[in-house]
Amino acid sequence: MKKVNKILVICPYPEDQAAGQRLKYEQYFRSWEENGFEIEVSEYMDQNLWEIVYEKGNYLRKCFGVLKGHLRRYRDLFLIWRFDVVYIFQWTTPFGIGLYDYLIRLLSKKIIYDLEDFVVLKKGEEENPNPLLKFIRSNRKTDFLIKNSDYIITSSPSLNDYCLNKNKKKKSSFISSSVDTNKFKPSNNYKNDHKIVIGWTGTFGSKPYLDLLREVFIELGKSYEFKLRFITNFDYQLPGLDLEVIRWSKESEVLDMQSLDIGVYPLEDSEWVKGKSGLKAIQYMAFGLPIVASNLGINPDLISHNINGLLASNNDEWLDHLKKLVEDSELRRDLGLAARKLAVDKYSLSAIESKYLDILKETNQNE
Repeated sequence: MKKVNKILVICPYPEDQAAGQRLKYEQYFRSWEENGFEIEVSEYMDQNLWEIVYEKGNYLRKCFGVLKGHLRRYRDLFLIWRFDVVYIFQWTTPFGIGLYDYLIRLLSKKIIYDLEDFVVLKKGEEENPNPLLKFIRSNRKTDFLIKNSDYIITSSPSLNDYCLNKNKKKKSSFISSSVDTNKFKPSNNYKNDHKIVIGWTGTFGSKPYLDLLREVFIELGKSYEFKLRFITNFDYQLPGLDLEVIRWSKESEVLDMQSLDIGVYPLEDSEWVKGKSGLKAIQYMAFGLPIVASNLGINPDLISHNINGLLASNNDEWLDHLKKLVEDSELRRDLGLAARKLAVDKYSLSAIESKYLDILKETNQNE
């Protein structure tokens, strides 16, 4: 009888909820199973905690959710011996010290560590004056997993260089974010027969990037009528502009994205941004949307300026590019169709699938 290879996936968020998990490794579970892997998922946050974790208040519920998350990790310590590979995404515990990271490494046969963004830079210890909080929020546990995992999967070339430098086995590969282009597909007529909708999608953690465009949107509104549609998990206001904020949901995600005419992807110039995967840009591309994106991080690798999108380096360029797209339906169509083709060719499930499988097979076979 052929041996079944068992994978324990340790992740911070509930399955099929957070974009970093949903549009990264989770969408390949069926492929892994078809290739002889049996998967068990151990999430840290349950659905109850996920729904309130970014909201104000609810402290008792949050504390209870964190306690349950730590109890799940404690339970995992007694199960790890049954698995051939432990696949960790981001953090074993998003809150708390790195005790479980050390114990899981000690007890695991093989560890694959999947990193989205430059999490090793988050919440810098030197910026926190409280010694206790500095210790609890330390990124030493992330560095520990980078150094001691059997294989690293990264979200950008810059992050991959960092991990290759740190990992003891020099085993690290960049795998782009990807989307199901059979599900994420265009429905745009690229015409000017309606008020043009400029859209953005993201969570509370990306709000500072969205804030970078406030003045651009206000200035654009002085010359053009347009609608802003933000698909997110927080409230947002821009007085004087036609803004609609939509709560993201799995059920309406495709229709909500198909309602956009232009996608925007603002970023700031920082080390953190160098680790971002460009997922928003890839989503927009799959839906055939013309994109305006900051000329930073991985974006210049994803977007060829004036061919499948537009890159902006300052507010004047942002404003100029958005004006052109609001006015010019042919430009929106040309950029959108080229973006869609690139998404299918390079960032679809079929284009990325084998990269995960190759790493799983290599890690599982190396004894």
